[in-house]
Amino acid sequence: MNGTVTRRCSCRNPETGNPYGTQCPKRANKRHGAWSVVQELVPGEDGKRRRFRRSGFATSAAATEELNKVSALMAIPEEDDTAGQIAISDLLEACSKAKEPLPDYDETRRRFAVGQSLNSRMTVGEWLDIWLAGRKRLRVTGLKRYECDVRVHLKPHLGEIRLDKLRVHHLDKMFDAINEANIEIVEQNAQRRSAIELLKTVPWKGAENRARRKWLQASIDAMPPFRRVTGASTQAHIKATLRAALNVAIAQQEMANFNPAEHVELEPGAKPKALVWTDERVEHWLATGEKPSPVMVWTPEHTGRFLDFIAGSRLYLLWHLIAFRGLRRGEACGLRWMDLDLGSASLSVATQLVQDGWEVIEGAPKTNSGIRLVALDSESLQYARDHKRQQDKERREAGDKWKLTGRIFTQEDGSWLHPGKVSDLFERLVAAADLPPIRLHDLRHGAATLMLAAGIDIKVVSDTLGHSDTRITRDIYQAVLDDLARAAAEAVVKLVPRSRRRSRKETQTELPAMGKPITRDRMRAEGNDEEQTA
Repeated sequence: MNGTVTRRCSCRNPETGNPYGTQCPKRANKRHGAWSVVQELVPGEDGKRRRFRRSGFATSAAATEELNKVSALMAIPEEDDTAGQIAISDLLEACSKAKEPLPDYDETRRRFAVGQSLNSRMTVGEWLDIWLAGRKRLRVTGLKRYECDVRVHLKPHLGEIRLDKLRVHHLDKMFDAINEANIEIVEQNAQRRSAIELLKTVPWKGAENRARRKWLQASIDAMPPFRRVTGASTQAHIKATLRAALNVAIAQQEMANFNPAEHVELEPGAKPKALVWTDERVEHWLATGEKPSPVMVWTPEHTGRFLDFIAGSRLYLLWHLIAFRGLRRGEACGLRWMDLDLGSASLSVATQLVQDGWEVIEGAPKTNSGIRLVALDSESLQYARDHKRQQDKERREAGDKWKLTGRIFTQEDGSWLHPGKVSDLFERLVAAADLPPIRLHDLRHGAATLMLAAGIDIKVVSDTLGHSDTRITRDIYQAVLDDLARAAAEAVVKLVPRSRRRSRKETQTELPAMGKPITRDRMRAEGNDEEQTA
């Protein structure tokens, strides 16, 4: 498919106003007009004809040189390589439409040979879209998290940068901008909160008060809504998302063997530790309304009060399993009767119900280690039998309206439980029971605390919770483990029988002073003194 080089001018006949075209009286001058090239390309996958066009060349030689470059690029694939010819034609068509310079021949040939993308000008945003499209095998929740990082942070800050030009300083600039936005968010949240509190103090009665309330409400409406800051853990996840995407780009040779995300330093973000609701912490919460930690755990007494309060309720078994066996919310909602083995007193965790927005979907447990076998005690088995009889009664009463889902925990018509509604119900029950507040997930933390307090090996606790490593268990429950270690230290001391417990003051008085080691000569001398005294 040979291309053509042509010359055109913009001269028009003054009498008719029409272009002269090839009849232009100045055409004899070879420098008159501009030269252009046209090259037929391989039809696309849709079969439509397409061409490479470029104009504005001052000389025939310059136009011919451009056409030769196009021909050389089109000759890179073999004649029988249809896919390769289409790829090169796609590249040339994109250059023609964007009016960009032709790509370097040697670089294009190298990328074509190794199967790399021919678009060396791919941006970070374009690559992130390609990378996300290949992550479809991920769980919905994991994919949503990646998409959020890309949409909210990565593309707005880095999307226009060429992939092969991305450097560490670009990432540093992005995280600096995120932290600056955090400061602004905190200030705006404080302003809005202050205005709302002020509005509460203005009386309703009186024209002046009503006018003031109206003005304050208008001011609040004009303020930005309450927003969450992008904390240290979220920033670490953003970095991890970009690192994963760039690693794939490196593996596919879309960029050099250097991942900028590997070399970005962030402020360390420690995960909140689980703290027990001691009497002192409860008093602090009652006085100030502040929780000592985002992750709070009930004492055994609190858990007992809660279970006594909800005894006989329709979903008692669900709360019981989370409180003692540490099931996650979605795992508990997704339990099926086929997963319960009364004979072996075990429960298989093989699926879960999770939220996608507000829609509920079925998926695998959070991690591979989440697929596990949980041992059940005799009390739990009895509650399971009672729950089965209650559900059978509900199914008979519902008749044809019953939805056969096979789930252990369902709504009154047999349909799935909504995990979000389960959490809302739990919060209402906690408030009604007049207990210090915890999240439903903290009830799972409480199960871990009970197992650790009972002296169960941390490996067994980790396996029961579905953690992939005991280090995760230790990290979350370090504060609880510290309390248990102190209790164990006290217990060890009490194991040694003593005739008399000396006070610290007595010990310091009667023991030899530091710096005077007890040698054999000193013992002999002190012995002689005792004999003389006697």
